Amino acid sequence: MKQEFDAITAQLQVYFDGLHHSDTLQLRRVLHPQARYVCATEETLVNIGMEEYFPIVERRASPASRGEKRRDEIVSIEFAGPKTAFARVRCAVGERHFTDLLTFIKTNAEWQIISKVFHYDLRDAQAAQAN
Repeated sequence: MKQEFDAITAQLQVYFDGLHHSDTLQLRRVLHPQARYVCATEETLVNIGMEEYFPIVERRASPASRGEKRRDEIVSIEFAGPKTAFARVRCAVGERHFTDLLTFIKTNAEWQIISKVFHYDLRDAQAAQAN
């Protein structure tokens, strides 16, 4: 099980790197092509596929290009079986501080995120830069 835990941890680092650099090539390595991106933080539910999500990432200035300090962490990883796992992570982009609930599946001997369900809180951007 340690090998599988390490494999998911490695994929989460690719995920964090992809978000920090707004790099959809990296994100495509970790997000399954049929993955869902879901957020209910605002009044309107957001529930989109990768074909809609990747252009959003490509259009935004990356946190790295804005000189933002990396603020990401793995809170927990749990296994439901040999091909299903769940990771709770935290990260930040600008003033948005995210809690991501990521469901992983193992296909073709590789772990990929099949669902990204998240919540975010707004925090003062200047305070975020200081932390």
